Amino acid sequence: MYRRSAAAAVLLAAALTLTACSSDGDAKAEASAASPKPPAASSAPDPADATSSPAPSAPDAKPTGPVLPDAKLVPKTGSFTSPEKQYLSGRVPDKTDPAAVLQGGQEACQRVERTAKRDKDAAVGAIVAGEIPGAKDAITFLCPEQKPVLAAAEKGFPDGTKQSPAAGTYRALTQSTTCTWEAKGKNGAALASGPQSPLKPGDKITARIPSGTAQFVSNGCYAWVPSA
Repeated sequence: MYRRSAAAAVLLAAALTLTACSSDGDAKAEASAASPKPPAASSAPDPADATSSPAPSAPDAKPTGPVLPDAKLVPKTGSFTSPEKQYLSGRVPDKTDPAAVLQGGQEACQRVERTAKRDKDAAVGAIVAGEIPGAKDAITFLCPEQKPVLAAAEKGFPDGTKQSPAAGTYRALTQSTTCTWEAKGKNGAALASGPQSPLKPGDKITARIPSGTAQFVSNGCYAWVPSA
């Protein structure tokens, strides 16, 4: 009787062990299936992609969907001036109040004007860096007195990666002490880099882009414009 009980206990223990192993294996399989896996053909991300600045958007781009025809660009009260109508043409999405779109342009003008009054470089840098959406068209039609600021901004480019930059000397519109830059040739070799010595607060930052530069990469420099 004792031997039968012992044998039964051994068989029960073995069954429990097998059940536990099976449950553990099923759990691992389920967890593995739930975890997302990259495609087999995918490669590790390029470290350069993580550090490069994203391509700037086009803040002056007009809507891609249906827009109000020019004949319907009429405010609820009053009337639009000729420059205001030119600004709104092709810019107002269908079923949208054109006055609201005009207000966006007017606010862009106000930002440029206020900033330029204190510091022209700051206004230029804000346009170059894309911090004032719609600045180009707003200035062109709504506040043409700010065209000198726009003209200066159109000669510059934002911090990040600039392909095939024109050779010359540029200055960074920032006083950051962490600004760094490098000019690369077609083979990726460094042609020039800077700053040559550690920056101190208030230092002016310039970069000399040599002829034949295929790529200019900067970090922490905000915006660049040709040095006068």
